[in-house]
Amino acid sequence: MKLHKEGYQTLINELIIIFVLAYFTYSNSSVLLELIFLFMLFIFIITLNFFRIPKRSFERKEGVIYAPCDGKVVVIEETKEKEYFNDNRIQVSVFMSPLNVHNNLYPISGDIMYTKYHPGKFLFAWNPKASTDNERSTVVIKNNNISILCRQIAGALARRIVTYSKIKETYNCSDELGFIKFGSRVDLFLPIGTKINTKIGSKVIGGQSILATY
Repeated sequence: MKLHKEGYQTLINELIIIFVLAYFTYSNSSVLLELIFLFMLFIFIITLNFFRIPKRSFERKEGVIYAPCDGKVVVIEETKEKEYFNDNRIQVSVFMSPLNVHNNLYPISGDIMYTKYHPGKFLFAWNPKASTDNERSTVVIKNNNISILCRQIAGALARRIVTYSKIKETYNCSDELGFIKFGSRVDLFLPIGTKINTKIGSKVIGGQSILATY
């Protein structure tokens, strides 16, 4: 297991606070400072867990759409995608709790046709309006057989979305797409007729669990 680069500065800042608290705690023998020190130590352990990247192997089979992140499937429905395709699509949404691994992966291999960042609100990620009203980042990936839209969505706690995609560049399935800090969700918009291989409530693993086939 390794730590994600997006967490380096956060972890360094927390370590500085912990060292300062440790110095003053043991210099003054203050019960209050000791409690604050223990609380910050707990926060640091939680942060380490949040930014972990476990070692995994990826199969990258053709015709397969993999989960773009770890989490739980919370939406499977037909809806109109209004940002890029402007047609009906099958929306599959995966919610990430703060305990999940939070790096986001490409669900298929292909070329990047479109990217756009949208500022917005910070509604809870399970709110149906989060897909269109929250801060979000959209990426469209296309290969010879399929074109899908992947949307990273910020939540009530998530206040930073990172997207590495660049227009016209080619990425392999399970390459890293980006990162969302501290809990949120990822929506996929798939063509009508795509065979869904998951169900609402299913726990999925990024780059390993199969959401659909085409």
